[in-house]
Amino acid sequence: MYERFGKRALDLALSAVCLTLLSPLLLIVAGAILLMDGAPTLFRQVRDGRDGATFVIFKFRTYPVGTPELSSADAAALKPTRLGAFLRRTNLDELPQLFNILIGDMSFVGPRPGLPSQHLQARIRRENGADRIRPGLTGLAQIRGVTGMTEAEKAENDGEYARKITFLGDLWIMARTAIFILKRPPVY
Repeated sequence: MYERFGKRALDLALSAVCLTLLSPLLLIVAGAILLMDGAPTLFRQVRDGRDGATFVIFKFRTYPVGTPELSSADAAALKPTRLGAFLRRTNLDELPQLFNILIGDMSFVGPRPGLPSQHLQARIRRENGADRIRPGLTGLAQIRGVTGMTEAEKAENDGEYARKITFLGDLWIMARTAIFILKRPPVY
């Protein structure tokens, strides 16, 4: 019942509240990017969504204009803008995904949306049922320490989540994510 109706209702309510409360911060970050690095302030990228459909994900731009579209792991080797490094360390670059959640492309909890070029991850998600759910802002792989995980390991975590979606499980994943975000960011 929760997976079918409650999860989307929670996403709608929570994203609307978060966007309302965080709108001053969103405007400040967008203005800072515009002043320090120029337009555009948002980074848009095609990602894999529910049931193999694609959608455009929104993030604050953290790399110079013209940077090639890469996975997060590959982008880590590139040099972000000065403000972009701060936004990435604090996860503020992810805030525009609240719009993706509000419009229904994403959920708060689910598999992180992959790039269409990540074929192995997409295949494993199809095989284990993880592609049937909306991708998430956070997920099981993220709270288990996604750094260093292979695409296959991430997809296996996504499949595990897809097999046992519960309200309490989603709250637990969101709480663990909040604890991680509220910790002092690493120094680069």
